[in-house]
Amino acid sequence: MLDNVRKQIEQLIARYEAEKAENQRLRQELRTSEETGAALRLKIADLESEIETRKLSEAFSPGQNSPQARAKLDALIKEIDKCISLLEEA
Repeated sequence: MLDNVRKQIEQLIARYEAEKAENQRLRQELRTSEETGAALRLKIADLESEIETRKLSEAFSPGQNSPQARAKLDALIKEIDKCISLLEEA
């Protein structure tokens, strides 16, 4: 009976160690995934900024519709005004 209890305890300890190692591996994998996600979010933000810059340069390039350029400029002015008002409130 005592040998049976010892065997069960050894099995429990072995399973505990295996689960502990799996937990550590999964935590490391999660950290890696979070770092990758953060890097990808930064890349997306950079690419969105680049897209906006290209849209603006196309809108103001020669041969573009004046109303389209004017609309872009109006949107930028509104955004700048909004930022200024937020700064004044602070």
